[in-house]
Amino acid sequence: MTIQQTLTKEFSLAPWQVENTVKLIDEDNTIPFIARYRKEATGEMDDQQLRELYDRLKYLRSLAERKEAVLKSIEEQGFLTPELSAQLASATTLTEVEDIYRPFKPKRRTRATIAEERGLGPLADIIWAQDLVEDLAAVAAPFVDPEKDVPDIAAALAGASDIIAERISDDPACRATARRLTQSEGFISSVQSSKSKKEAKPTEDKKVGVYEMYYEFSEPIKKIAGHRVLAINRGENEDVLKVTVEAPVEAIHTALKTQFIKDNPNTLIFMDAALADSYKRLTAPAIEREIRTALTETAEEGAIKVFGENLRQLLMQPPVKDRVVLAIDPGFRTGCKLAVVDETGKVLDTGVVYCTIGKDTSAAKKTLAQMITRFGANLIAIGNGTASRETEQVVAELLKETGSKAQYTIVNEAGASVYSASKLGAEEFPQYDVSLRSAASIGRRLQDPLAELVKIDPKSMGVGQYQHDMNQKRLGDTLTGVVEDCVNAVGIDLNTASPSLLSYVSGISGAVAKNILAYREEKGKFTSRKELLKVKALGPKAFEQCAGFLRIPGGKEPLDNTGVHPESYAVAEAYLTHATKPIPQPKKTTLSGLSALASPADTKKAPPRHVIEEIAKKLSVGIPTLQDIIKELEKPGRDPRDELPPTLLRSDVLDMKDLTEGMILTGTVRNVIDFGAFVDIGVHQDGLVHISQICDKFIKHPLEAVQVGDVVKVKVLSVDIPKKRISLSIREAGNA
Repeated sequence: MTIQQTLTKEFSLAPWQVENTVKLIDEDNTIPFIARYRKEATGEMDDQQLRELYDRLKYLRSLAERKEAVLKSIEEQGFLTPELSAQLASATTLTEVEDIYRPFKPKRRTRATIAEERGLGPLADIIWAQDLVEDLAAVAAPFVDPEKDVPDIAAALAGASDIIAERISDDPACRATARRLTQSEGFISSVQSSKSKKEAKPTEDKKVGVYEMYYEFSEPIKKIAGHRVLAINRGENEDVLKVTVEAPVEAIHTALKTQFIKDNPNTLIFMDAALADSYKRLTAPAIEREIRTALTETAEEGAIKVFGENLRQLLMQPPVKDRVVLAIDPGFRTGCKLAVVDETGKVLDTGVVYCTIGKDTSAAKKTLAQMITRFGANLIAIGNGTASRETEQVVAELLKETGSKAQYTIVNEAGASVYSASKLGAEEFPQYDVSLRSAASIGRRLQDPLAELVKIDPKSMGVGQYQHDMNQKRLGDTLTGVVEDCVNAVGIDLNTASPSLLSYVSGISGAVAKNILAYREEKGKFTSRKELLKVKALGPKAFEQCAGFLRIPGGKEPLDNTGVHPESYAVAEAYLTHATKPIPQPKKTTLSGLSALASPADTKKAPPRHVIEEIAKKLSVGIPTLQDIIKELEKPGRDPRDELPPTLLRSDVLDMKDLTEGMILTGTVRNVIDFGAFVDIGVHQDGLVHISQICDKFIKHPLEAVQVGDVVKVKVLSVDIPKKRISLSIREAGNA
């Protein structure tokens, strides 16, 4: 089966879809470009489907390359047979290929190779045939040779046993059997390590306490959840836990005995002992490593997928537009850092107040009130880090005392400190110190989460689990892909976008992003997309990939402020001539009024399906492309984030001690993990909604029902103030 046939079967696609998609990928088209502007070729596959297919394509190609290398190596050694060729051809995983190659792989010096050097290979062959009619001692006697370090019959038989043990272990069938039975019947177990027992203090040691549930833990390998795999891995790495794989040794030995041992009384006991030695010394450790690795890889893939989905929702949170924001980065000893940010994200003023030390907060309130009044700030963004709860209390009191109509919201500040201390932060705000940059970032991420968060390493955004323990390259690649998809789904203003934002646009590298900024600074604002071709190192291919995702409000060409690709401008203009009602002459700076009309009575509704099909045929364009053009003409410059639930704003504050069981509150989902979701209900400490409390129907994962940024009603189930734990329920809160 070819790679394309495999992809067709695995993804349940038509052959033409796979063929076209692979061709587009091989032509260096980006995933966002293919997903948005080549829908006819792919059958309207979305970004996520395309990335999954791309990942699988890379794996299958690397598998094919490895098969070819192994085949060549075995052939050069003179051991290639039709059976081996067939086995390699039918292998579907890299593990299978390595199992086949193992007997022919160059080895380090082992007990078996030493026995071979001593001339015991022929003896092992005789015993391996298991058709002896005489006892082993008589067969082994001729191989005794003190000069070759084989002083007696026992040494000869021991050497032969080592050779046979390695031969069994190297057999692909042996490993397949041991692997299958261990995976289906084995357990993953952990206990507290002796080191942590010695180091643990009777009254503290928080690290040890975190892993308490894994001190006497055992779960079937086939059932263990990914987050528990990652938890015990971390506990093992921190020397708190000792982890083992408990294999069904007797079942494995019985199965292998059937495969490798004949019922010959002269060799039965010897072969049985060699088999046991082979499994215990050679096969079991290797299989344990394989299974631990496989469990970890599966758990990481699951965690990365959850992290990616959480990140997608975080980046796609709706922007808070046309609001002057007073941003506060809370702190105790160093005070609360302030930054007033206008509607465009420009920092108007900064400052520091102390509203968390001592009882007198009048001076802090006075400064805050003056900044609110002076700049007309009508929204206050408070970071959710250290001292957030105390700062929130002061802000809520201020709003109540002054009767201000301003509102506040808690902003997830994860990564703000990383950005403020970065080279990029210093370049953007050279006049401010690190702490004030952080406050400005908090304000800006409320106004436009996507534009601000792309400046931060995705791993620092606090919406995953165990992200620092997993394959960093795989995690980085996935999260970068998510950011790219989000940036290109929204589209960005070419004349205001930062280099960080530009670098995530399809076809634009970091270097080209800087060239765009340099061009903008030298020549002024871009007036058309075509002008991009004048940017250094941005050629026709890059232009094709990026143009549709860049917007130019108020430019020469109204279509430049839409998601219509320049290659489709002629189609868009031709489509307008097919409207059943005369189209108003468009203004130079807007596409208002360019909607194609289905009927004179409805100027906002796109034509019905059969009309679109007819027009698409006349214009020689695909239906998906025409539908996208119509959407853009109906809402030029539209932002898909505007259709999402707005940010939850507050004007009062609660404390954990104010919570009582049964209380119904409104909160924002901050993080989704394998076993539940954390919801911010305005008490500084997020509450946990266990997966069983999310909805009435059965769900395999919380992401099936909730996402980061969702505003939900929750019922308080329990409050543990000493442990700072809040248990919540969405299911019992009466969510519509």
